[in-house]
Amino acid sequence: MKPAPFTYHAPRSLDEALSLLSDLGDDAKVLAGGQSLMPILNFRLTRFEHLIDINRIGAEFSRPKDNGDTVTIPALVRQRTAERSPEIAMATPIFGQALKQVAHPQIRNRGTVCGSLAHADPAAELPSVVSVLDSTFTLASARRTREVDVADFFQFHLTTAIEPDEMLTGVTFRRPKPGTHTAFHEFATRKGDFALAGVAVAATVDTSGAVTDCRIAAAGVAPTPQRLTEAENLLIGSTLDSQARAAAAEAARATVDPTGDIHASAEHRRRLTGVLVLRALVDVARQGGKP
Repeated sequence: MKPAPFTYHAPRSLDEALSLLSDLGDDAKVLAGGQSLMPILNFRLTRFEHLIDINRIGAEFSRPKDNGDTVTIPALVRQRTAERSPEIAMATPIFGQALKQVAHPQIRNRGTVCGSLAHADPAAELPSVVSVLDSTFTLASARRTREVDVADFFQFHLTTAIEPDEMLTGVTFRRPKPGTHTAFHEFATRKGDFALAGVAVAATVDTSGAVTDCRIAAAGVAPTPQRLTEAENLLIGSTLDSQARAAAAEAARATVDPTGDIHASAEHRRRLTGVLVLRALVDVARQGGKP
């Protein structure tokens, strides 16, 4: 298959790219890594009159930035680069844990972190990961630059807060507090396939081992990454003992309401979510020295 005809643009600066977006609006789409966009265009599931290739807008958009209290992943950071980045690994290892499960290395060599987040496939790994971190998205247009909190960014299946004349120029997350442990688990029928379900967990424990903050997000079970707040609340104040973990896993299973398809029934995805929450919590507990 080949995409429908389009006009190709290759701006050499961010200002030029934003000017094009301002002029072209709904008729244009930003191209970064293209690992999600090009298959959709090739199958003609959608079409755009213009593609704006941002790969020439500046080398500064290709490297993670350590800002001290925060780390920024600009628009052209490849998934493979982020996977191997010492800045990101030191800030929070959950990014590397999740990125290793994104498709295959060949895809991660081209695909970008921001591209995946902007695509907003609810079955993808990274939307759930940023949902358990203190993340903000920088959206730029010729009119303004604004920050959007992760809670407001993902709006529906393949739909985000990005407006037609805006571009996601970077995602920034705050370094987790001391005592924060993270884990990511997913299950796919074959390695590299989209997961039937996935779970990201970030839990902060105090010096006594009690949980003071917990965030759990599920992938592949709702139109957006789903925060499992009931499970989170059950863990606050606990020491992540086996009873608390089991109760949280059961709450997660009962909370999600996925749809079934040819790959898995709704009930299978529901049960799988509970299992993945339990596995992730076991990992987090072990990081904190608990059995």
